[in-house]
Parts: sequence; structure tokens; C-alpha cells
Amino acid sequence: MQVGSPSHALIPPFTSLSLSPTSATMLHASLSSLHCSSASPSPSPPRLSSPSLYPSSPSSARPTCLRSRHVLSFSVPAKTHLRAKSKSMGLKVNCLAGEPLKVMISGAPASGKGTQCELIVKKFGLVHISTGDLLRAEVSAGTEIGNKAKEFMNAGKLVPDEIVTAMVTARLSLPDAQEKGWLLDGYPRSYAQAQSLEERKIRPDIYIVLEVPDEILIDRCVGRRLDPLTGKIYHIKNFPPETEEIKARLVTRPDDTEEKVKSRLEIYKQNAQAILSTYLSVMNKIDGNRPKDVVFGEVDSLLSRVQKDKAKTTKLGNPVSGISLPSNQATKKEGKWRGIPTRLNNIPHSREIRTYFYDDVLQATQRAIYDGKTRLKVEINIPELNPEMDVYRIGTLTELVRVIALSFADDGKRVKVCVQGSMGEGALAGMPLQLAGTRKILEFMDWGDDGALGTFIQIGSIGAKEVDEQDDIFILVAPQNAVGNCIIDDLRGMTESAGMRPVILINPRLKDLPGSSGIMQTMGRDKRLEYAASFENCYFFRLLYYAGTQYPIMGALRMSYPYPYQLYKRVDQPSRKEEYILLSTFDGRPSIDEVNDAFLGKPRNQVKNTSGIWGFLSSILQ
Repeated sequence: MQVGSPSHALIPPFTSLSLSPTSATMLHASLSSLHCSSASPSPSPPRLSSPSLYPSSPSSARPTCLRSRHVLSFSVPAKTHLRAKSKSMGLKVNCLAGEPLKVMISGAPASGKGTQCELIVKKFGLVHISTGDLLRAEVSAGTEIGNKAKEFMNAGKLVPDEIVTAMVTARLSLPDAQEKGWLLDGYPRSYAQAQSLEERKIRPDIYIVLEVPDEILIDRCVGRRLDPLTGKIYHIKNFPPETEEIKARLVTRPDDTEEKVKSRLEIYKQNAQAILSTYLSVMNKIDGNRPKDVVFGEVDSLLSRVQKDKAKTTKLGNPVSGISLPSNQATKKEGKWRGIPTRLNNIPHSREIRTYFYDDVLQATQRAIYDGKTRLKVEINIPELNPEMDVYRIGTLTELVRVIALSFADDGKRVKVCVQGSMGEGALAGMPLQLAGTRKILEFMDWGDDGALGTFIQIGSIGAKEVDEQDDIFILVAPQNAVGNCIIDDLRGMTESAGMRPVILINPRLKDLPGSSGIMQTMGRDKRLEYAASFENCYFFRLLYYAGTQYPIMGALRMSYPYPYQLYKRVDQPSRKEEYILLSTFDGRPSIDEVNDAFLGKPRNQVKNTSGIWGFLSSILQ
């Protein structure tokens, strides 16, 4: 039995089709024959503003079979908070108050999807809806929809989307699914099917994708054996028959040859990519190459968090915000930006000032990743984050990293926070002073009560060997070159291994420095500088001072993706107050001359002159 997208369908409107009473009491099944049957690859959807995040870079050091199945989804909460002390690290999902749980689950043939469906139904009491079971019931009952489907099946054709969508829609409208919630198993399989559900406002709270390496899936399928007497499925290695008598009568199913399995896997991947854009904002990947209880533990955790958020929403009486952030919402949020905090030279910074910058950086980073950016850097040099000042505070840096990491972990992403280790040998071994002890601080920080550290968040070093297949995003803490030790090679190796997964540098310092001999290393310098410049600013904030001083503050330069660079001038007000006045905006990072001229009030097209009190900016902005 096959479900797919034919070129045309000669059927009446789906509203006239009827379902049999049998389908209302359908028993859920484990991995049915439909789960391992092939569906025709669906046509690719039109290009959307949210790009497909399937890895495509040929330069990635990851094996092709692994890169091709590493699907990422990133989304931006409409409201962000500092979650270090939160009691729940709940996922932000598109669900409405008072409604039961709505789940979609997808996985390749033999990914264990059927087993997980059984466990989900047992734990959460959802109505399990499988298109294969529905079609079989309708055909058996001889209903109008069943007879239409049977005509196509007998002719060896795919059952049209209109029939399948009508059947699924009708099943979802029955009282048990409305009251208990539903688990839609292996559907939709094409972009057209997904859009049909969207048009009918049928959308899941969460879309779970089980990921298993191709070689494991092939082994699971090829090693399967069917007992024709009982219908029970065995595996020659993983689940052998209980007796020799059973073993003697086992047969291999026709679809379980290696060639056919590989073909089905390719079809599944094409279909999965086609519907990715529709469910990007609610998708969560789970590593299915683990024992079923371990896999379900993660599934259980995700669904429990969704339920917790829904219950919290019902109590508060407000709908939970969706996790996607369309451009118009982003514009409105930026329009409400409350300006640069004052008293930034008061040390230590207040909790309000720190939280302001944490939130500002987080929003910009989320927007950039949501737009498909993968090589990003954050540069922020408020006094507590400026290692050249004696008030530098490593705790502020680690708190900023924690806020960003927890935000993406909240969205079900696996985050690796990386701190460069000791570099060099002998007398030159060591790490930059401002990074000393950073990894230990991160390991002992409060990461909330949900066990994020060690599950969704891992602490690692910088280098290609630190990149694991399950990692979704990498946050690198202040990577920097030191005299005699260059971090660029380790960075390059890591980004190549990461492929199209986002890598975020927080306050990098990648200027070329002398080698161990004390002499600048000219060989490869251009390539190193080119690589360092390949990271795009998603956030930039720099205070401007008089030449040779760090007081008073004269102004600030700020950029928050995707908005322009903004140049501010600090102005003293009565009663020892101050404010920042916007002088100018720039589409790109302004040059020293442009900043000088803006402070001096010169038109932008006037001949440049770097002399004067603002000449000191050359050491700051270059």
C-alpha cells in the first residue's frame, strides 16, 4: 500500500467522503507495513524565507551519509528571559490553552517509530492515527472513501493526497481525538499533504523526528524475519526467535532487501526535506540509535515539557507564544527597544544592566540563526566584558553564554559550549589569562533544575574532534590567539566538521600575533585573516572613549542583527544624569573616518580627515 502525490486525482470533494465507524475505534499498531513501504518523492516546495537547513557544503569533513541526515531547526521566541534560576526549561511550542496534546512523529523505515508510538500512547493516552491503518479499515468496511482508495490500489497507483487528507481530517475531528489529543504517525509525507493540513489549521504542538544512521537502518531491515504463522517480526541478531522450530519457518519480506531498503531511505529523505519548512518551528530531532527505553526517555521529557507549558498557559489564561518570529514581529520588537543603559562606567554593573545585554545579544543571535546564518560572532566590550580593563569579570561572560545556551536548549537543540584548552608545548604551553578556569566555572554554574547540563548542553574544547553528530549548535567562549599559539587551525577544523551547523563566537580575539620566535608568521597570514573575517557579526556593541583613556564614555556603536549599525553620542543631563542620542546609522560597519565625521557633524561626502580628538578610534574599530 502506498500513499503519495499523483499528478492528478479524479475524486469528489473530500467533504462528501465518509468514514466507517470502525476507524473511530482503531487499535494502534507498531511498525506496520505502511511504515516500511515507499512513497513517491514529493516535489520540492517553493523557496521560503526560512531556508532549508539540510547540510549541503561539500567542504564538510563529516561523512556524506551523516551530513545528509543532520536536520536543524532554529526558532526565535517572541519573548526571552534569563532562565538560569527557572524551575522549568519548557519548550516554547505553538499550542493553545485548554487543548490536548497534538503530536506528529516521523522516522525512516526501521527507525523504531512504531515502538515509540506504542510507548507514547501508553504514557500519554493519545489517539494513535496511522494512515495505513485508516486506509485498511476504510477498504475493509467498503465505505465511499475506502472504495475510492481501493480503485487506485488495485491499479497499482498511489492513493491521492485528497483522499488521504480527507480521511485524516475526518479522523482527527472525532470526539476521542478532540478530547484525548492525537499522535499522527508518519503523515504528512509530502509538501502538498503538509500544506493541506495547514490550510485546515491542523498543526502539531511538536513534530518529532527519529534519526538513525543509514547503515543501522539497512541492517535493521535486512536482518528482519517474518513468522508467517503468527505474523511476529524477528531480527536475526537483535531479536532472534525463541526456538529452532520458529527459526525454521521464518521468511524474509520482499521489501527487506538491501537494494529496496536503500531506495526507500532516499525517498524518505526527499519527502522529509520537502515538509521541513512547514514544521521547522516545532521540530525536534531525537537520536534513535539507542535502546528504546533511552529514546523514549527523551521523547517523554519533550512531551512532558509541552504538557507543562500548556498547563501553565491554561492557568495564566494566555496563549503560549509561538516560537517562530516573522519579520514583522521582529520589526515591532526592535521598535520597542528601550535604548542604551546609562551609568555603564559604574562597576560592578547592576543585574539590570547585565540582563539587558544578555537579552539584547540573545535576540540578535536568535534572529540570525533563524535566518539561516551559520558562522556568527558576538562582539561586546562593556567594561565587565573588556579583558583590557582591570574590571573584567569572567562571570559576566559565562552568564551571557549560559543565557544563549539555555535558550536553544529550551527549544530542544543540543548545544556544545566550547572553551579552548591549553595550547603549545613546554614553556609556551598554557591558555590566555582571561580564560583560565573558565571551563570549571561553566561546569559548576547553575544550569537550572531540569538537568540541561549533560543532556541538551555539553561542555567541550575547540577542535574538530569535539564535533559530535548529535550536536546542533556550537558556542565558542572568547576564542583567541596568543603569542606563539594560533587558535585558527583548531577553529577551522571545528567549523569544517560542523558543516552547516551554526557556530557562534562570543568575543573572539583573532588578530594575528607573533609566533614562538617572537616574529610575525607571514606564511598563511592572509588565509588566517580571511578565515577570521568569514564570521558575520550578529551583535556588536562598543563604547567609545577619548584618546588614551577609558573615561569618560563619549558614545557607543551598536548593531543588532539584522538592523543597521547605530552610532550614539553620550550627553550629560542635569542632576548627574545622562542619555545616548542617535547620531547616525550605517548599513555596514563604519570606518574610523565615518565615525569621526559623525561626531564632528560633517556630511558623509566631505573629504575625510582623521586628525582631531577622535583619531584614537583607529585602535578600536579596526
